[in-house]
Amino acid sequence: MADSLPALHELVTTLAAPWEVLSPRSGQLTGSGAEGVFARDRRVLSRLEVSVDGREPLPVHVDERPGTTIFGAVLVGLGDAGHDPTVRLRRTRTVDGDGFTERFTVVNNSHQTVACRLSVAMGTDLAGTAEVRSGAAAELPALVPSADGPALVWENAAGTRVSALCDPAAVLGADGFEWPLQLKPGDEVTFTLRVTATFPAATGFEIKAPERRPAYGEIALSCDDSRVDRWFRRSLDDLAALQLGTGRERYLGAGPPWYLTLFGRDSLISSGMLIPVDPELAAGTLRALAAWQGTKVDADAAEQPGKIPHELRAEVADHGHGLVLPAAYYGTHDATQLWITTLHKAWRWGMPADEVRELLPNLQRALTWIRDFADPDGDGFLEYIDESGHGLANQGWKDSSDSVQWPDGTIATAPIALCEVQGYAYAAAVAGAELLTAFGAEGADEWLEWAAALKTRFREKFWVDGYPAIALDGEKRPVAGPASNIGHLLGTGLLDADEEAIVADLLGEHQLDSGFGLRTLTIEMTGFNPLGYHTGSVWPHDTAMAVQGLYAAARPAVAGSYVRGLVQAAEAFGYRLPELYGGAGIGEESTPTPYPLSCRPQAWAAASAVAVVVAALGIEPNVPAGTLDITPASDFPWRSLKLDGVRVGERLLSIEYTDGNLTLS
Repeated sequence: MADSLPALHELVTTLAAPWEVLSPRSGQLTGSGAEGVFARDRRVLSRLEVSVDGREPLPVHVDERPGTTIFGAVLVGLGDAGHDPTVRLRRTRTVDGDGFTERFTVVNNSHQTVACRLSVAMGTDLAGTAEVRSGAAAELPALVPSADGPALVWENAAGTRVSALCDPAAVLGADGFEWPLQLKPGDEVTFTLRVTATFPAATGFEIKAPERRPAYGEIALSCDDSRVDRWFRRSLDDLAALQLGTGRERYLGAGPPWYLTLFGRDSLISSGMLIPVDPELAAGTLRALAAWQGTKVDADAAEQPGKIPHELRAEVADHGHGLVLPAAYYGTHDATQLWITTLHKAWRWGMPADEVRELLPNLQRALTWIRDFADPDGDGFLEYIDESGHGLANQGWKDSSDSVQWPDGTIATAPIALCEVQGYAYAAAVAGAELLTAFGAEGADEWLEWAAALKTRFREKFWVDGYPAIALDGEKRPVAGPASNIGHLLGTGLLDADEEAIVADLLGEHQLDSGFGLRTLTIEMTGFNPLGYHTGSVWPHDTAMAVQGLYAAARPAVAGSYVRGLVQAAEAFGYRLPELYGGAGIGEESTPTPYPLSCRPQAWAAASAVAVVVAALGIEPNVPAGTLDITPASDFPWRSLKLDGVRVGERLLSIEYTDGNLTLS
């Protein structure tokens, strides 16, 4: 990792999308690395430093709550003599969808009157998040503020305007605010800083807060392993904070600060995992992405008719190293299939028929993309290649440049046909056929025939050394070397029962099971790196999707091992699982190594808590058919578990499993 790349793993995140603050445990923002206040793909503040009489407070405590973080510090040199701190500073940082508020409270517990000066220094470069991530922001000059009455204002040439206002009014300095204080013994005083921003009209997607942010108070989980309770609750709190919206729609931003906007793949997988507790979130995600479904062929944006976008941003994002993505970028070869399967799952769980019917034209266009555009060479597999010269080289969920490689570390050449993309396509064809039939549309038989042919072709071409290859390369050769991608095939229907058993057995081996989750790449590969982004690390959502497939394939022992690994990892990360973490494994370390650039929280990592619980319980509704099947795993990972707030159609259910007995109310 280059020295200039900003690490996130030790930062404290306070979040209510689209606003978030990332700071060290001191609460100070110094302008280094990824520190800052971010909103709508821009760093609104890069500096927010507090001092008292020219001295920095000594940080002693951090208390994180939903949308709020409290930083405790002591003011050395003030108050009584001796070792006991007697003058304290409490910073209460609260983020909402329109800005952030920070309250500075000085408390005098000494036996004497304390006179001092509290100063808050502020600054910003108004860098884009892509510039911060690439390190380019380090070269940007700080903007010079101006006074607007009692407020300080920063503005750039593009029209982004940041305003900071204090209550009660403060003494305005060149770069911040000052308050002269005099506190008698036992006194405390609070000053409030409010920061807001206005943004120019978006040239692309408008990143906004939802009209309503759920609290998920009706959803509760109790388990004999209390770690599961804490992981589940914190995940729900984070998922609420990650939500964005357009009008009535809600959807998840993928993760702060790099990806806090609507993504095709990420937002669909995450909202699909949450259908059992928040079906409206999936419906909003489906509609929001359908509104941006491709309408034309545009190689620069990787857009094609019927294709679901990869990511939607307010403006062009220059990530450095030649990766420049337009505001609406379509370089994903799996989001379209995932859109179809998410619609199907939402319908099975009770999405109103009229809402599903409204999306049938989008379904038909998505299916047409699979047939007419996703297989450019006509070999019967879905493959991709970046035609723009500045887009993503890999366009599956593992979208780094080295994610598809041979056992000797050689990078596979494009076009690439990923194994899981074929699995998603098979599932989408079958799901699409069922929806077409249910709503009286034509074409179902064609798609069932297409799926059957794909299954045959996959069996003939993808299997290598006794397991499915991660991909076919540009010469149609199966790329050998076990990778986590094979876990995504389970439950899609592309494999038969014997083939699923082979994949499950491979997933159960130490080469892939780190003890904290599923490694993205086997330890036996030359290119294995426990801190490689997609070449040996562990991604919670990747593990959770394998868990879902393992339970669906009736392999509960292997699934349970991965569930226990996720719970251990969650405990190590304070029950807020990051986007990814190290894959060295339980044999080398007692807790997983953080990945420095990992978003935390992150949508599909947080949604994994719900996914594994629902999968272990085996909840399979079919509301249109009037059925509900609940079959807990035979090797259930816990002795007792109760889940309140499960939504199946119009019903709100409580499901309890204790020592092999199931109770539904």
